[in-house]
This record gives sequence, C-alpha cells and structure tokens, in this order.
Amino acid sequence: MTTAIDETTTTSAAPPKADTRTSRRELDVLWRHRTEESARAALVTRFMPLARSLARRYERSSESLDDLLQVASLGLVKAIDRFDPERGNAFVSFAVPTILGELRRYFRDCCWDVHVPRGTQERTLKVEEAERRMTVDLGRSPTVNELAQYLEIDTEQVLDAMAASQAYGALSLDAPRSSMTGEPATTYAELLGSDDERYDLVEDRVTIARALEHIPARERLVLQLRFAEDLTQSEIAERVGVSQMQVSRLLRHALEQLRILARAGEDED
Repeated sequence: MTTAIDETTTTSAAPPKADTRTSRRELDVLWRHRTEESARAALVTRFMPLARSLARRYERSSESLDDLLQVASLGLVKAIDRFDPERGNAFVSFAVPTILGELRRYFRDCCWDVHVPRGTQERTLKVEEAERRMTVDLGRSPTVNELAQYLEIDTEQVLDAMAASQAYGALSLDAPRSSMTGEPATTYAELLGSDDERYDLVEDRVTIARALEHIPARERLVLQLRFAEDLTQSEIAERVGVSQMQVSRLLRHALEQLRILARAGEDED
C-alpha cells in the first residue's frame, strides 16, 4: 500500500516544492509522529511555501500579507491535523482546498465592513480572482460578458458581485484626508458636509404661511401666481380677469399686509 505520498507532485495551484532535502522516508517518519510537537513543526516548515504561495494569491491593498500568511498557516495546520497518509493521496492536493477555504472564510467573516449575504461574498471573491487571472492571460481587463462565460454565471451576477465589492471596505468620515496643495489635512466629513443656507428660510416660510391665512383669497391667488408660478402682471390679469393696474394694486396691498402680519407674529413670539 502506498504510504505517505509523493510530495514532489504538485497541482496548478501549488508553488514549487518546499524543502527538497526532506526525503520521502523522512516524511513518512514525520507523518507517523505528527502528534509530537517537533514532527508537527517540521511538517509545517516543510509545507510553509505552499501556504505562502496561496496567501499571495489573495493579497490585496486592504489586507496585509502578514495577516493572510497567518490565516494560510492556520489552514496548513488544520490540513496537517486532518490528513490521512494511509489513503495514499498527495498531501498537496488535500492541503490546497483546505488552506483556500480558510482564506475565503477569513474574507467572508472578518473583512467586510458592510454586511453582504454569504453567497454574494463568495461570488465576489470568485469574480475578483477570475478578473486577476484573465487580466494576465488577455493582457487587458476582461469584460463583464467574458467574466460571466469564464465563471459560467449570468452577467447580472457578475455585476452584482462587482457592486458588492464596494462594501468590502468602508472609510470613516473622520479619517484624515491629505491635501495635494500642501494645505493642512482635513477629514472627509469636512469636505462632504456643508451648511444648508435654505435652513434659514424655514422660519420665514412658517411665518408667511401663518400670515397668508389672514389675507383674502383673491390676493393669495395673485401672490401665488406672481411668486410661485412666476407669471407677469399682464398674465395674472388675464388669468384672474382684472386689469393689470388692479393686479399691481392687489400685489402692493397683499405684500403690505404680509409685512404687518409677519411683524405682529414676530412680536407675539
């Protein structure tokens, strides 16, 4: 029966062999004694290049390589603990999916600043990985249709994954933002937020609304046509059925009444 594995066999996802000085006989001994701390540590050292290679596949600007290496190392340790050399399978073929699963779980559970459904998270990682591979193969960024064909999913799912990737990282409004002109650093909140000048008009609108309740209906209509619908006095005269001179008188009288009523309201307040 085949014993512990031909460790020189690699998959497309595996890196070059780790420590070629470790013979197959020595590996057999290490697997038999892997419950011992020294043997376990030797196995981890032997296959650490595999974990390092897989971690680099998921390296991104928002996650440090050191963190990815720690996660990949944890996956390697789990693979060593779970591997059964008596089955005659290569350890590499068992370790690769175990380590990748640990990395994907890390991205899914620990790295998203905004909650996204698990299926969408996994699809987003697949789309990003496919995009990196196809960019290398094609020499350019792949289109949405090309990604959909490569992953055998709908274009809508690709677009959904691309949109979901924006939720991976969130930026605090209190984060400092450096200036290209040498000016003192400011926060994003200071740039995005501003005082709404129309807030000052709210109180005036309330005051005018109260005053309008005490003005005759025809004068209210003239005011609405002039200042809300922006009609000229001649157009108002035609609409109301009076002369332009009468419209001018109605406007003057209505505005004067508004001023008096507004002042009275302010005095009461």
